[in-house]
Amino acid sequence: MCKGLAALPATCLKSAKDMKHRLGFLLQKSDSCDYSSSQGKKEKISSSHRLSQEEVRKWADSLENLIHHERGLAAFRAFLKSEYSEENIEFWVSCEDYKKTKSPAKLSPKARKIYDEFISVQATKEVNLDSCTREKTSHNVLEPTLSCFDEAQRKIFTLMEKDSYRRFLKSPYYLDLVSPPGAGCGPENCKRNHTHTLDCNSNIISQCA
Repeated sequence: MCKGLAALPATCLKSAKDMKHRLGFLLQKSDSCDYSSSQGKKEKISSSHRLSQEEVRKWADSLENLIHHERGLAAFRAFLKSEYSEENIEFWVSCEDYKKTKSPAKLSPKARKIYDEFISVQATKEVNLDSCTREKTSHNVLEPTLSCFDEAQRKIFTLMEKDSYRRFLKSPYYLDLVSPPGAGCGPENCKRNHTHTLDCNSNIISQCA
């Protein structure tokens, strides 16, 4: 102990230690309160984004409504995976992302990547395009612009709209959300089952996203 501290009375040293202990406790309590407050805000935000029946019903109006909704897109992607045809929605999403490219220098490498992955003869996730569209897209990629995949993307959108989208609306991936089990029970039970089903399916969708 230094001479300055040694010269102080024992009572002063004890008071200093008590004050240090109290300050430490107050700081710890403050951190705990901040954490609880932060957690409360997160839970509030999470509950405010809970999937509603109104949102789910809009998915049946059009494929556009479905895939432009974050959870709708996740549910549709999960359904397509179950049918082993997820390459269609992955191609569509890749095209949407490509059209947001701001740097001209990035257009060529991104276009080549999409072409190699979804359109070329040796593509790992080849999408179903007619020979005319495939040839035109191949030509576009040589001098890529933001619209070089537009026609191919429209063809795949139409394909999904006429085929897999209709099956999705008849599948449990959609029906379990829009018509939860227990629809014929009493009001209270219906409400409870309805909320439970939405929460469960929302968890499944978030995991697939």
